[in-house]
Amino acid sequence: MAPLKILICGGGCAGPALAFWLARSGHQVTIVERFPALRATGAQIDLRGQGIEVARRMGLLDKIRNSLVDEDGVALVDSQGAIKATIMANRTGKGAQSFTSEFEIMRGDLVRILYDATKDNVRYIFGKTVEHFEQDENQVITHFSDGSVDTFDLLVGADGQGSRIRKAILPPDSPEPYRRLGIHIAYWFIPRIETDTNIRRTYISPKGRMIMRRSHNPTESQVYFFLRDNSPELCSIHRAPTELQKEFWASRFRDAGWETDRFLEGMKTTENWYCQEVVQVQTSVWHKGRVVLLEDAAHCASPFSGMGATGSLVGAYILAGEISRNPDNLSHAFAKYDETLRPFVDEIQNFNLSLIRLAIPDTQWGVAIIHFIGWLICFLRIPDLVAKCSNKNKGGWIVPEYSENRSHWDQ
Repeated sequence: MAPLKILICGGGCAGPALAFWLARSGHQVTIVERFPALRATGAQIDLRGQGIEVARRMGLLDKIRNSLVDEDGVALVDSQGAIKATIMANRTGKGAQSFTSEFEIMRGDLVRILYDATKDNVRYIFGKTVEHFEQDENQVITHFSDGSVDTFDLLVGADGQGSRIRKAILPPDSPEPYRRLGIHIAYWFIPRIETDTNIRRTYISPKGRMIMRRSHNPTESQVYFFLRDNSPELCSIHRAPTELQKEFWASRFRDAGWETDRFLEGMKTTENWYCQEVVQVQTSVWHKGRVVLLEDAAHCASPFSGMGATGSLVGAYILAGEISRNPDNLSHAFAKYDETLRPFVDEIQNFNLSLIRLAIPDTQWGVAIIHFIGWLICFLRIPDLVAKCSNKNKGGWIVPEYSENRSHWDQ
């Protein structure tokens, strides 16, 4: 078979990870990204279990290690900053990761690593989007935002949880693909001060509010605000102008306590601002014809899973393997991709939403109970026991091997 001509819509983590494998298998790969330059920004993410294994097979593990954030663990604090409980990262190399992974990295650094690993073999087009497309049994005809048209053997939608590619392939009567968790998040960067250590601080305030502060370099810290609120009208705030978004978050957190005043002051001038509704993407349709979905477009697990980056690398690896194994039968390749990956996706999307919501209580009594539970489980060293006794691979799911890629693995 001649090499396939492939278009990937989305230049975040999953798109370049997929391109990495496809280009090395000899396919002609183009990535189109709507931002005018490489979007090497974003908050702190992590790799766990199966994601670490895929990074090893890519030969990128040492480069990732050299870019890791120095975060030793996470502490639960009260309104005075006093520590109520601390859970350290599991750096033994054995068992499951704790709340802090052994492989914490800024999203922008991982994006740059993947870009550098693919830029010589993959064509990148920035500042351009796929406006619409048509397909038949032989090709996908793609219309771009600049008016140009091109044809490809297949189109991959790696364009995030709000994916336009997904919307185009779902049947008109499909149910909404979002599992809404009733939680919203905003994050931004502020100047780091002396008391911002490499232990992440988590603070819980009444009225369904939680704050995290973590530091990723000598000059900057990250702030995360979580708000538990089921109000349907709140979903629209994330589409409002940035200043209105900031006004909303400031109004809801102004009396939250701890270091909130400092965080809100830093919010005013930050150049790294983002807010969103926390959702999971759950859809039975991952492909149609010559179009297939990847990453958050197919199966966003939400930040609470801790498996977003891992899901991206694993999904890209499996999709690339099935395409290279079945280049003359894409329908079969996509069906095998779905069959192989979906059990893993079910695992990473499987968490107890009720417990998460209980962890962000309405009352001060609820906060006090969480502080006591946190102290007790740390006193009994339960996190250490759980890490030692748990499988490092989520759900015990093992990354399959594709001989098409084996020669490139980092031995």
